[in-house]
Amino acid sequence: MRTWKAILTAALLASMSAAAQQAAEQQPSAQPPAPDATQTAQSSQQAAPATAQPAQTQAAQPAAAQAGAIAPPAPSPAPTTMDQVVTLFIEHEHGLIKALATRTPVVETYLQNLTADPQLGPVPSADHYFLGRMDMGETVDRKDYLKEENRSMESRLLGGFGKLYKVQYQPLGFSWMVYADRTDFDREHYDFHYARREFLGDVRCLVFDVTPKPKSGRGRFLGRIWVEDQGFNIVRLNGTYAPAPRNAMFFHMDSWRLNLIPGYWVPAFIYSEEGDFSAGVKNKLAFKAQTRIWGYDLKKGGKDDELTQIRVDSVTDESAAAQDASPLQAERVWQQQAEDNVVERLTNAGLLAPDGDLDRILQTVVNNLEVTNNIDLPRPVRTRVLLTSPLETFSVGNTIVISRGLVDVLPDEASLAAVLSHELAHIVLGHNLGSKYAFNDRMLFSDEGTYQNLGFKHIPEEEAAADKKAVELLKNSPYAQKLDNVGLFLKALQLRAPQLSALLTTHLGNPLAENGTVNRLSALATQGPALDNTKLDQIAALPLGGRVKINPWDDKAEMVKTVPVAITSARDKMPFEVTPFFPRLIRYGTGAAAPVAAPTTAAANSGSGN
Repeated sequence: MRTWKAILTAALLASMSAAAQQAAEQQPSAQPPAPDATQTAQSSQQAAPATAQPAQTQAAQPAAAQAGAIAPPAPSPAPTTMDQVVTLFIEHEHGLIKALATRTPVVETYLQNLTADPQLGPVPSADHYFLGRMDMGETVDRKDYLKEENRSMESRLLGGFGKLYKVQYQPLGFSWMVYADRTDFDREHYDFHYARREFLGDVRCLVFDVTPKPKSGRGRFLGRIWVEDQGFNIVRLNGTYAPAPRNAMFFHMDSWRLNLIPGYWVPAFIYSEEGDFSAGVKNKLAFKAQTRIWGYDLKKGGKDDELTQIRVDSVTDESAAAQDASPLQAERVWQQQAEDNVVERLTNAGLLAPDGDLDRILQTVVNNLEVTNNIDLPRPVRTRVLLTSPLETFSVGNTIVISRGLVDVLPDEASLAAVLSHELAHIVLGHNLGSKYAFNDRMLFSDEGTYQNLGFKHIPEEEAAADKKAVELLKNSPYAQKLDNVGLFLKALQLRAPQLSALLTTHLGNPLAENGTVNRLSALATQGPALDNTKLDQIAALPLGGRVKINPWDDKAEMVKTVPVAITSARDKMPFEVTPFFPRLIRYGTGAAAPVAAPTTAAANSGSGN
């Protein structure tokens, strides 16, 4: 019987080896994928789930162009036993840790504490927000973007979550939620038991249960991993860490990786959740949290590119006329210089997405407002996306910036037009802020000092004037008949505002709400029907992560395209709430994986990597 099991296991792995060899032959070196492969990958993503899917297809070509900084791993011999599979993914995990050791991505965590609601189930009762840069080297350093006063909130969090974000708390630091075990992921400390095969999106995976060996130490990973069956890299981790130190606790996590560069699956999303809302259970701690990682390739452009740009700039004369600028022209050029400095600095800090297709969508909405209101500005209005979760908009010069989180929760185009109209009104009224940033020395600060060195908040009188002008613009626009939806959104925001202070805390612009009261576009807040959770067709706001997906390697943003899902109860609405991640995994530069035979019971039961 053991012989038959060995034969079946070998046959299973032989089929995987053939697929892996075929993929290796087709795997592009650091070159852009073929157009047809990109189109195939795009079409496979359009039917993906709604929550926070990664932007891979459109960003694959730029990522490939810069992927030379990380060479693809050397091909490994095809495995023929499960023990060899375990050896491979252990080696590749250590290879990933080494490959990313020089990277300092941006890491953002948004957490919502939960309380039970009889009608809606667990709902947010308070929230917390963390943003920083993580050095993925041996010391795993972390530098926060937020001010010192926000750290006291972090220190008050119960158990291990606060400690997971403290640099000095090694090895029980944040890296433990990125990797299974940063230092001791091996057979000496863990047992690996093959469970089954499973598809995650287009990627077929081998699933292993991982348990720490007795007396292997504290803080060891305990859970399940998914290993893709061509390169044999870990693509998902689900579990916790055990045993916990005294007076601390570890939280459960579901960590996802994306194949953004050849040969590597990089950490991108982490979902954490604690709490039991069954009858009679008293929760010491109940929360849901989303962690996003992006900016792996920040400021990795070579000096040759910079010198090329300098040469081009030095021989190109873009002046409109031979004469000196008039006073008004000089003022406008000065404001544009400040605007360009700010946009470039925010992009380099990993806070602003590069110009892309999502900006074209936002630009269309702004154009609709401009054309129908006969707005003729001396310079075109641009739109850009802030990569962070807090609900925020601001404008600098003629550039309107809106946060990813705000785009996520807006229910329709009319609501998007409303928040953009407020910033367009500031531009039309000449409320230009930020001219001081035309001095380049004001851009010379560390990335983590961005929020302390930049700010675009208007005085109350300008805010009131912009609200009034925005309503005027909306009533003369194609969105005039849909302003009831804007009113519903503002009512839903008002209902949740007291519990979502972190989500509503802006860091660069004026807040939508202050002290738990929504003050943006208040004239529209009374418009439309009353908010009624029992009406399943009344969608006032969406959960976080439902609209925009970010490529964690090059920061490009694009709009999520999903199949509509029927809402069957009020609990399905989840306005402004955190939800789990379920990205549709695809391989770098390819579409769907090749079909293979179904697993056999004997093969599934024979594999053990002890």
